Amino acid sequence: MKVKTFILSLVLSTSAYANDVTPAKDLMLKMADAVHSRNFDASFVVVKGNSMEPYRWLHAKQGDTELEHLSLLNGAGLEMVRIDNQVTYFEPQSAPYSIQTDAIAGPFPEVLFKNIESLTPQYDFVLGGKGRIAGRAAQLVRIESKDEHKYNYWVWIDMESHLILKSAYVNHQGEAIEQLQLTHISVSEKPAAMLVDMLKKEFPTPLPNSIEQSDHVTTANWKMGWLPQGFKLLKADRHKLNLNNELTDYFLLSDGFVEISVFVQRPLAGGALSGALNSGASTVYVHKGNNFDVSVVGNIPSLTAKTIAESVTPAL
Repeated sequence: MKVKTFILSLVLSTSAYANDVTPAKDLMLKMADAVHSRNFDASFVVVKGNSMEPYRWLHAKQGDTELEHLSLLNGAGLEMVRIDNQVTYFEPQSAPYSIQTDAIAGPFPEVLFKNIESLTPQYDFVLGGKGRIAGRAAQLVRIESKDEHKYNYWVWIDMESHLILKSAYVNHQGEAIEQLQLTHISVSEKPAAMLVDMLKKEFPTPLPNSIEQSDHVTTANWKMGWLPQGFKLLKADRHKLNLNNELTDYFLLSDGFVEISVFVQRPLAGGALSGALNSGASTVYVHKGNNFDVSVVGNIPSLTAKTIAESVTPAL
């Protein structure tokens, strides 16, 4: 009887899981698998208002090793190289450095190419219409925030290769405020020689990883009275900002999809009034308190950033 009960519970739990994987989620999971397993060479642009940033993105699988290269093509240039779980950044006027991670910190939200099931409490996944992107048939998947404090995110997926072709941050009025679109993509059987050559190069030793997750958004000095649902504290420290050499308390928060940085420091002389600066989906909101300033940075609406900033108070 116990064996029959166990088998029945297993079947029911498997059935429940299968029902949770909607067609939209299933397509997102196929996209994540394609991005990690296929050999491709793609070009894309990120459009924020009147500005446009062009990138080149290469990926390959050489045996069991995953290789990736992302480069910003304008200005002084920025290059990011990933070999399995190590990412190296080459930035202008800085020495290259490596970190231990399985994803490049580029213009794509990291979770897009992972198991998106963790987002279910905060976001709905809905199939949209079909269209044509970069000359290829595409299916739209809408990642819809369950509250008004975060943007929605729409993804167009290639119906043949399951690779991403376009994405956009969309406000709750249905307006795209920042877009990423591929202008070219080629999928090949063999890895690009440029990526295979990366295996012969030496890269800096990865820096120690100090991120620790917590449910409590507090330090010895400050407390945040309000955060959008689902956000957790990933990191909190105190350091000097390179911009003005001022000591600041720093918080990094995430709901699994969006990251928010919060900086708290003493008031700066001659500082402007409280207010927001926006570039596409990116918001920088500065709140001028009586004895301290709070800056909130992230891909969130201005009102959300304002509410977070104004909720910061000295810890008792």
